[in-house]
Amino acid sequence: MEKESSATYEPKRNSEIRVFESSDEISTDLAEYISQVSEISVKERGYFAIALSGGPLVSFLGKLCEAPYNKTLDWSKWYIFWSDERAVAKNHAESNYRLTKEGFLAKVPILNGHVYSINDNATVEDAATDYEFMIRQLVKVRTIGVSERNDCPKFDLILLTMGSDGHVASLFPNHPAMELKDDWVTYITDSPQPPPERITFTLPVINSASNIAIVSTGDDKAKAVHIAVSDMAEGLDAPTSLPARMVQPTDGKLVWFLDKAAASFLDSKNDDDDACYDRHE
Repeated sequence: MEKESSATYEPKRNSEIRVFESSDEISTDLAEYISQVSEISVKERGYFAIALSGGPLVSFLGKLCEAPYNKTLDWSKWYIFWSDERAVAKNHAESNYRLTKEGFLAKVPILNGHVYSINDNATVEDAATDYEFMIRQLVKVRTIGVSERNDCPKFDLILLTMGSDGHVASLFPNHPAMELKDDWVTYITDSPQPPPERITFTLPVINSASNIAIVSTGDDKAKAVHIAVSDMAEGLDAPTSLPARMVQPTDGKLVWFLDKAAASFLDSKNDDDDACYDRHE
């Protein structure tokens, strides 16, 4: 499949926007993107530390389970984490671990000992504390990299989705968790979306990653996408409170994977400006 690229819509610093005709095309390009980041990380560090989000993300990872990636990627160097998790049992229908296990992990040869899920037998507060402690141990031995700017973990890739309210991981608009600076992992007990108890990476950890990818599809995301990616979001409601807008890598690269519906507000803006962005058709 040929990729047709053109001048990019002017997003914020260190970010790129890719727009696709369908979810299947997003999955195809996302697999190639993850493959490239994995290969670079393994070559440079000897490991590939990737943090996944919940929700619909797993449905976009299917291409990695197929040829050529299932045979060519160095799966033994992959280390799996979650940027957020629901405080439910691992076999619960709303568990991000379960969704990822069934939709991805069971189909590729990642070592069980390299999959780091939360302690589902602990309280949500203790689960967050335990998860941060575990990440700190892996940073010490450099399985996970470390940011030279702030000593935060420097994941090779954090994969996120965005809700229609602009939330990423389990960081919701105007929630106090958005303001945390020193914690790596925190917990919430009042998620506006069920279930209420969750653990989540904080913004400093997300923004310290070498690479961040946000996948967003559907016209219900269009307004939030526009606020999140544009430096010119005037006239829209409280853009600075939107978690996705606060995803700004300090020393890395952010790539948005959007379908045409999610990018539709960008289209209308670009019609006026005669500008455009990366289209994959």
